[in-house]
Amino acid sequence: MIDSGRAGRTCPLRYSYGAAAIAHATTQSTQTLYVIGGLYGNLPALKTVLTMREQENDARLCFNGDFNWFNVDDDGFVAINQTVLRHDAIVGNVEAEFASPDDDAGCGCAYPENVDAATVTRSNLIHARLKKTAARHPDLLLLIDALPMLRRYCIGDLRVGVVHGDADSLAGWRFDASALNDASDEPWRAAAFANADVDIFASSHTCLPALRVFADGNKVIINNGAAGMPNFAGSNFGVLTRISTKPSPFPSLYGCKLLGVHVDALAINYDKAQWTSDFRNNWPPESAAHVSYFERISNGTNYTLPVGAGRTPLNQGETHEL
Repeated sequence: MIDSGRAGRTCPLRYSYGAAAIAHATTQSTQTLYVIGGLYGNLPALKTVLTMREQENDARLCFNGDFNWFNVDDDGFVAINQTVLRHDAIVGNVEAEFASPDDDAGCGCAYPENVDAATVTRSNLIHARLKKTAARHPDLLLLIDALPMLRRYCIGDLRVGVVHGDADSLAGWRFDASALNDASDEPWRAAAFANADVDIFASSHTCLPALRVFADGNKVIINNGAAGMPNFAGSNFGVLTRISTKPSPFPSLYGCKLLGVHVDALAINYDKAQWTSDFRNNWPPESAAHVSYFERISNGTNYTLPVGAGRTPLNQGETHEL
């Protein structure tokens, strides 16, 4: 039974790693990196990402957590995880809670207090159902449980730390758009860059996108929001982060350039009709996921696209989900 009090709001101690852990992680080198956070079990979005990669066959893919969520059907669970696990990946809170012997953390999201209790409760119910599906696939659970919480890359002259939450914790919220606007957090951010020994942090977790340039243009934090759901008003595409020594062959939604390396948010133009059908088959009206997410899946969010390099999407009152 899930505790309806703090489940979904607490951040388990096992989620904490500290920014210095990123500095000590094995560095992998590549010319092009796709960071795909928050796939949320969207198989059409995954297929689109793989099709995009065909135009850049040297690109490395890193799924930075929460690649599961709505895929509570066995076929969907197997298809998502078998494909993702062929590439680089790290666990998100969704995957981290698969192996938890209890449900004290709920979905593991560590929602802030400004997220209403009903949203948190629904997320816990979604995860409880997904966890039952995951338990039927112990072979995949072993592989998921072996995934790290972070990865480190070298792209050109840039050092990149890929996390799910923030620099210190798997479910941290300090890379949320509102937190990145908080000037009082600047000392923490400066310390995080220094301790992690990186130029860029790439994250997701908060389910809404952000891009900020710090330290007189020498440091970047980019959060792709959701690869498997719309991120902007009136849109029907997910978003991934592309970091590369080469210009993108796809249009950039927004981005910047750092030390000669391109940092871009790219649209994942998945098959909306197929995804809507897949979602409704698992989550009919009045189900927890349908109540929380169907409006977003159908019509997007209240975010608007930014204008100009280094700008971030503007929040028009969107409620955080997941």
